Amino acid sequence: MCLDIDDTLIDFTSAGRSSLESLIGRADMWPLWESITDDHVARVVSGELPYTDMHAARTRAFFAELGVDIDMAKAGDVEIRRKEVLCQSWRLFEDVLPCLEWLVAAGVKLAAVTNASGAHQRDKLARLGLSEFFDHVAIAGEMGVAKPDPVMFHKVCCALGCEPANAVHIGDKLATDAVGARDAGLGGVWLDRHGSAGVEADVPPGVHVLQTLADLPELLVSEFARIGVPAQR
Repeated sequence: MCLDIDDTLIDFTSAGRSSLESLIGRADMWPLWESITDDHVARVVSGELPYTDMHAARTRAFFAELGVDIDMAKAGDVEIRRKEVLCQSWRLFEDVLPCLEWLVAAGVKLAAVTNASGAHQRDKLARLGLSEFFDHVAIAGEMGVAKPDPVMFHKVCCALGCEPANAVHIGDKLATDAVGARDAGLGGVWLDRHGSAGVEADVPPGVHVLQTLADLPELLVSEFARIGVPAQR
């Protein structure tokens, strides 16, 4: 079983929004921040930008869009202040621990699969007590490939010792997580916490939709038992 981290296990968007608002004193810039972040993460994955420079470069680019020119040193200082607020704001969704505890008790091998940066994600998992649940943590920046590339999912399956057909991936992004997993031969599940299915997004064939992780155990037993889920440790 593969699970995305941000906005699947951890309420990252709420924490990110609050940390950005505390930094710039306004609450309407989150979409711009997300767009610039996605661009810089992609550059890290492609090898164009060193991970050590990514956060400061992203912050500098963000302020440039606001019409403020800062150098990399200043951007680094700004990032330190933002991360202090961010780390204090991380919270698990209420359905996370019961779901993970059920999966572990059922003997399911677990992987955390993320497109975000390695050290940052491992720190979050450790701080929130999630590290102990996972047999493997797959970081796009460390692997040189990112979701929805099938190679990302196949490498994770290899690390877990299973075939893609015997694995399921769940995440909050329809295309990146659910469709990407489906196209790679895994079971694809979209965690649609905000109820966007059929309203803001059409769900393609072969993708399952849940609004809470509390319903994941039932889905695994009813829909995926035929392909060997849960797998034994």
